[in-house]
Amino acid sequence: MRVGVLTGGGDCPGLNAVMRGVVRKGTQEYGYDFVGFRNGWRGPLTGDTMPLDISAVRGILPRGGTILGSSRTNPFKEADGVRRIKATLAKEEVDALITIGGEDTLGVATRLSGEFGIPCVGVPKTIDNDLSATDYTFGFDTAVGVATEAIDRLHTTAESHMRVLVVEVMGRHAGWIALHSGLAGGANVILIPEQRFDVGQVCGWIDARFKVRYAPIVVIAEGAMPKDGQMVLKDGSTDSFGHVRLSGVGEWLAKEIERRTGKEARTTVLGHTQRGGTPSAFDRWLATRFGLHAIDAVRDGDFGKMVALRGTDIVRVPIEEATAKLKTVDPALYAEAGVFFG
Repeated sequence: MRVGVLTGGGDCPGLNAVMRGVVRKGTQEYGYDFVGFRNGWRGPLTGDTMPLDISAVRGILPRGGTILGSSRTNPFKEADGVRRIKATLAKEEVDALITIGGEDTLGVATRLSGEFGIPCVGVPKTIDNDLSATDYTFGFDTAVGVATEAIDRLHTTAESHMRVLVVEVMGRHAGWIALHSGLAGGANVILIPEQRFDVGQVCGWIDARFKVRYAPIVVIAEGAMPKDGQMVLKDGSTDSFGHVRLSGVGEWLAKEIERRTGKEARTTVLGHTQRGGTPSAFDRWLATRFGLHAIDAVRDGDFGKMVALRGTDIVRVPIEEATAKLKTVDPALYAEAGVFFG
């Protein structure tokens, strides 16, 4: 059997660990051959491939990013996209395709498998941790660690200058990174997309913090919105999946805080530092296990499925179950953090 592998969407710590697990077990135990498709769905669209054997995956476990490259290419927006993918798979003699990605990449895999009969197995990847059907996605733990370290460092400079520091983290529709890193980093305000915020209340919390002679840290997800406003966009442009580019809510909030409280406020946007660099031990562990179980699903012919973490077990679920709706922060979890606001 010959198996294709691709990585789509934003890069994420742990992608290389998945490929290593897939190739090592598939080659050593099942005698499979592998081919890597470069740059997400663009690879099978254009026939851009690279060898993917044991030598290719040696030493990549601690590396961030993806040796295959990635993109946000949507084959359903390309002329004859499905036909071109089928032609490439036939030319490369690929019998099954392992797709490693988030909501969009796996959404494409769902349609290709269900509507067009292309045998796909999915592996969930997103630092936002917003895919349903799995307890955690790899990359999330690394992103939280990076954000928490940044918040720890910002506490000292905030208190040295007695200024407000607003930390903008990733999270388009789900505030998991903001909640986890904000709570772990001792933030005084945490703002997430699931709960619209009142700027006046935020300023009240900030004033209360200054009264005890400590400078406040505000952690805000990029998709968070004020009660009387809209999502802050970078430039209004969209990608091939229709997602607008987010950025700027942290800077907007800092200006509002200065205007309303008279306190100096600065913004730190962590941006792509959250998804880059070396994966954490947990993400290496989870990504490796996902890879091992993904190639088992190929061996079993269990296509149209995604591997998922449930407790400590890796299970298989329909890919469409994971992409049907986003996993967002439970209001009760957010309420727990509220005791530390202000």
